[in-house]
Amino acid sequence: MIAGTVVAACLTAALPAAALASPAPADGNARGRAAGTGLGRYYDQRLDWRSCVRGPGDETGEDLEKAGARCADVTVPLDYADPGGRTITVAISRLKATDTRHRVGPLLLNGGGPGGPSLGDGPNIRRTMKDVAARYDLIGVDPRFVGRSTPLDCGWPVGTAILSAGLGRAGFDRQVALHKDLAAKCRATEGPVLPHATTRNTARDMDVIRGALGDRKISYIGYSYGSYLGTVYAQMFPGRHDRMVFDGVIDPRRYTPRLTLGVEEENERALSGWAAWAARRHAAYDLGRTRAEVLATVDRIVRASVRGLTLGTGPETFRLDDTQVPTLLLDGLADDTDEARADLGEQVSALARAARGRPVPLSPGLAETLRFLLTGADSHYGSVQSAILCGDVAAPRDPERYWRDIERSRAAHPLIGPLTNNIGPCAFWGRPRERPTEVRQDVPALLVSATGDPRTDHEGALALHRTLPSSKMITLRGADRHGVYAEYGNACVDGAVNSYLATGKLPARDLTCVKRDG
Repeated sequence: MIAGTVVAACLTAALPAAALASPAPADGNARGRAAGTGLGRYYDQRLDWRSCVRGPGDETGEDLEKAGARCADVTVPLDYADPGGRTITVAISRLKATDTRHRVGPLLLNGGGPGGPSLGDGPNIRRTMKDVAARYDLIGVDPRFVGRSTPLDCGWPVGTAILSAGLGRAGFDRQVALHKDLAAKCRATEGPVLPHATTRNTARDMDVIRGALGDRKISYIGYSYGSYLGTVYAQMFPGRHDRMVFDGVIDPRRYTPRLTLGVEEENERALSGWAAWAARRHAAYDLGRTRAEVLATVDRIVRASVRGLTLGTGPETFRLDDTQVPTLLLDGLADDTDEARADLGEQVSALARAARGRPVPLSPGLAETLRFLLTGADSHYGSVQSAILCGDVAAPRDPERYWRDIERSRAAHPLIGPLTNNIGPCAFWGRPRERPTEVRQDVPALLVSATGDPRTDHEGALALHRTLPSSKMITLRGADRHGVYAEYGNACVDGAVNSYLATGKLPARDLTCVKRDG
């Protein structure tokens, strides 16, 4: 889960009021009372539940099958302003409630991104929920254009558009050219679809799923970007949500195409914490015996990457420069477990050898990461992520504005600032069709946040907490971790969330949990 202030005018599409929000009437009904809006056939559709396995080697499908899940495609309109026009499908999975007497309803899952698939998330969530899971239908969702849903792929040569401006103007100029080209590729390959890749349309899809499942309300767990999606759904469809959990929380007022803007200090602290960890394991990674020595090694790697670093000794080799190495480092800082820190240690050790001009054999994990970063193998992911971000909020258009921001940030944050402030394809995108969602409705949600979250900072969670007076907060102190519930193994957090999901009652007061030692 990669998470993330620009004030810009956005155009509002001429959508029917029902398509824009469709709030449930006070008495509601299971199918959403969509008659008269042209959406009734979507809310009333019958779902064809079938095996989740799509052929040999389908690990996600096989895991779902072993857990007893079934899968279906939900038909939704591409354009909610034209419900009689083109349709697309949204793939979902379902682990049915076994305690039908005490069934709460469907619990929809979103792991973030945007652009991340969540179809296969049900089994892991069920393990963490323990007995509470028996009361829910766990619904994994690949949002529109993601995973097994109707695809969107711009044919990009990279898997992500989140890159650094590098150490100087030359790197930034390469970035401007790259992102202009990425946007042009999207217009050429997916132009008619792009205006409909938005969070608000994904929220509308969620409500169609609710109706197609035959339920008056949904519960929800959303991580990172998924917290923003859940917030938008609750604003657009008040009265149609039950228990809401937002983990790795985004402040909606800070949601922009520059997702990582504002988390420079958190990432520097996470890098410093990892450097201290690596220094204690100098024999394994050869990066330095003190925190300062390890950080100096990282600095040397970044500076050497201006000339290019070559990784790989066989037929598969990769060349990284100073716009890509910071992204590789940032990717490893979202988790402070020993396993994740060891993965980063191996990657930095490989980069250090490359910076010294030595041959660098690739581990399977590093090879997979570099394929994502440097090739079009995961073009689908980067395409969808950018399409949603660019479709939600307009970005500044002038490259010189980005360059000024980069230069201002460089003094205080030389590694992270040129990445978080960098230009992206949204600078060359079409204008959004709708204004960003404003939070005007209170939502009694449960918010989960780690104090050292390097993707969506803790202050953002506190800001949403203040915006939603009825919400309650679980704070995990001492962890540099993005995404906690069911992912980090913290019994305090998992127990508190499970209690809320079991009873529907928020904690009487905000809770503080502490990271486990070891």
